[in-house]
Amino acid sequence: MTDIAERDSQTTSGLTEAEAAARLATDGPNELPSGDHRTGFRILLDVLREPMLALLLAGGAIYALLGETRDAAVLMVFACLSVLITLVQEWRSEKVLEALRDLSSPRALVIRDGRRQRIPGRDVVRGDVILLSEGDRVPADARLLSAHDLKADESLLTGEAVPVRKRAALGQDARQTLPGGDDLPVVFSGTLVVRGKGTAEVTATGPGTEIGKIGRSLASVRPETPRLYLQTRQIVFLLAIAGMLVSLLVGGLHAYLSGDWLDAVLAGIAIGMSMLPEEFPVVLAIFMAMGAWRLSRARVLTRRAAAIETLGAATILCTDKTGTLTQNRMAIRQVRLPDGRIFDIDGPQVAEAACATVLHTGRLACDPQPFDPMEQAFHAMSALDGPPDDLTLLRSYGLRPDLLAMSQVWRGDTSAQLTIATKGAPEAIATLCRLPPAARDAMARDMDAMAASGLRVLAIAQGGTTDTLPEHQQDLRLTWLGLVGLADPLRESVPQAVAECRRAGIEVKMITGDYPVTATAIAREAGLDGLSPLTGQELNCLDDAALGERLQKGDVFARIMPEQKLRIVNALKARNEVVAMTGDGVNDAPSLKSAHIGIAMGGRGTDVAREASAIVLLDDDFGSIVRAIRLGRRIYDNLRKAAGFIFAVHLPIAGLAIAPLLLGFPVVLGPIHIAFLEMVIDPVSTLVFEAEDEESDIMDRPPRDPAERLFSAGLIGWSLTQGTVAFAAVAAILFWGAERQMPADELRALSFFTLVIVIIALIFVNRSFRASPAAALGRPKPALLLVLAAVSGILATVNIWPAAQDIFGFDPLHRDDLFLTAGAGFAVLLILEALKPLWHRRSRTASGSPA
Repeated sequence: MTDIAERDSQTTSGLTEAEAAARLATDGPNELPSGDHRTGFRILLDVLREPMLALLLAGGAIYALLGETRDAAVLMVFACLSVLITLVQEWRSEKVLEALRDLSSPRALVIRDGRRQRIPGRDVVRGDVILLSEGDRVPADARLLSAHDLKADESLLTGEAVPVRKRAALGQDARQTLPGGDDLPVVFSGTLVVRGKGTAEVTATGPGTEIGKIGRSLASVRPETPRLYLQTRQIVFLLAIAGMLVSLLVGGLHAYLSGDWLDAVLAGIAIGMSMLPEEFPVVLAIFMAMGAWRLSRARVLTRRAAAIETLGAATILCTDKTGTLTQNRMAIRQVRLPDGRIFDIDGPQVAEAACATVLHTGRLACDPQPFDPMEQAFHAMSALDGPPDDLTLLRSYGLRPDLLAMSQVWRGDTSAQLTIATKGAPEAIATLCRLPPAARDAMARDMDAMAASGLRVLAIAQGGTTDTLPEHQQDLRLTWLGLVGLADPLRESVPQAVAECRRAGIEVKMITGDYPVTATAIAREAGLDGLSPLTGQELNCLDDAALGERLQKGDVFARIMPEQKLRIVNALKARNEVVAMTGDGVNDAPSLKSAHIGIAMGGRGTDVAREASAIVLLDDDFGSIVRAIRLGRRIYDNLRKAAGFIFAVHLPIAGLAIAPLLLGFPVVLGPIHIAFLEMVIDPVSTLVFEAEDEESDIMDRPPRDPAERLFSAGLIGWSLTQGTVAFAAVAAILFWGAERQMPADELRALSFFTLVIVIIALIFVNRSFRASPAAALGRPKPALLLVLAAVSGILATVNIWPAAQDIFGFDPLHRDDLFLTAGAGFAVLLILEALKPLWHRRSRTASGSPA
């Protein structure tokens, strides 16, 4: 048969190279704006502009100017560490996304100066004549000049998994040009040709395409700033101001009472260091970066680390259907024979001979190497061995707008008999088989029943002849064999993931461009409420208030357009819901960006969707969302533990820095002692608490209140209680040593060792929200063991090595003194574990913490 595309290409010489160059200069390259794509330098600037990090760097600079190099080094090291971790993670995310960009500039076959040329997709211009065939990615929006059995997969734009038919434009065709629906005379950029051939004239490129229009709409959508960052900025600012005021007040008071201005300055610096909240920005940055790293090991890419914490607070998960809940491929689910027998297909093996005959004939009616998902479904049946070796494809009758059926004619090597295999729309097969009215009615009833289950229905027929083949398909003599129902199958992990979301108090809503019947069938399989789906047409009749009410009454939204998805997300946000939105198509991008957490599919997803999202599922596994939510909750829990520890630990440190000045005791804590304590506090509050296991009820409780503050009154109250008990223990040892008239250096060593041991006790208290010494002392993590070993080694060195004693201003402690400090720490642990249930009952929050 004649190559239709080659024949049609001879009707035009296309643009000249000069014309193409002029239009490229005028319109720009045929590519979408890079959106959020960031260079390494831009990522670094974004990190350095973070106010909390700026405060950390400023604090280090101030101490450096004051000559306190050790203190400045501590702050600078942790500042650089947080910058490095964040920079590496963000840069890694961008590099992975760069590798995923597979739709932005496909190669294109065009006619220029009367010759076929293969050029980069970015060089395609308006007016170019492009040649399309099976497997091609359409490089730009174009009007079809010719089409031979042409079908395109437009699911990236419509959410509809089934390919649509195309036909050539008739003159200046004025029909609608929106994606979706059969027999349109246009093709769209980014869509995939799954069958046939065609020639088209480019009408729009780059931002002017349907993909580009959706991409431009993203510019008007502003992503949410994470609440946690706003809260932390506020608390850091307030504590920094308070620390400076206390430092100035106590330093000035000490200078006035003692007249020793040098000691007063050193004491003021020590007090300022003890209260400067530099741990908070470090903790937040490292928790988010480490969380992103942990997710990446589970094949979940985090483009914006702050979204991890927000994901743990999600109250509603809006999900697309095609490619998200489903596998974005067609599979055979049911066969119905003319005698009424029904066969449900659960796998590739088919035992019943009559059913296998229908499927075998259906496969013979497909292309030997298909791109069409429906034809691929027939080939996926392993019980079918394909055409026997002695069969040769002789002729094909393609689909036509007036007869939606196709036939393949096969000839055997040892027989003159020709085998005809036909598949198509049931009404077309009924016409070809010349069915009587009773048989047509029976076929219609079976077709309606299958469609009601969300199945796409094809009819299969076969024939045979030894005569010359007719010119037209309508003249074939065929026998109807049965109906085959196909569906885009649900991902195996989806029902369990949906059930776990519901157990965790997260609503799941499916928003799709597919038909209500299909959407309802998938919803039932997934475990969603699909009894009353809301369609896009019905949604247009609702105002914002009515839509907000309607959103509470159902989980399925069908035939939804992109702007309607965005409206649904905004309506949910107006109800103070924390919205996570999943999707993979260009049509999902605006809602992905508007949602609190946009979750894109990395394998089948488009660049626009990935760059609009905060999280990308590299394996396209819906179940990964639940793992991400679990990790988000764990991170927030551990962040609360770290925050509680930071609040608590600064109280005994500040108290031990201030009390001796007010009571006339020798100064206990100087800048070097505070620097050592910071070397304990920072790694503990970051690495140790970040590595802690999740709480046992983490997915058995509802999402926390979106308005809940990390630094809640309950958390602050619990931290103050811990700090007060800890300071009481340290103060008791200080008074005991003073009463015994210990030398100043020995009293300083005893008080400092007690403070360090008490801080270790606070670490164990804050490891778990549960009131259980076993939970506090059990299951040690390597990070905690490393910190304990380091602290123990340093304390032993300071107590034994004279040079270290000189640096710290200590005298060596005796065995009885060491037992006393250990007893103080153990007493703090027991007292706080005994008090924890009281705070747990009085101040329990939605996250399940005791504060």
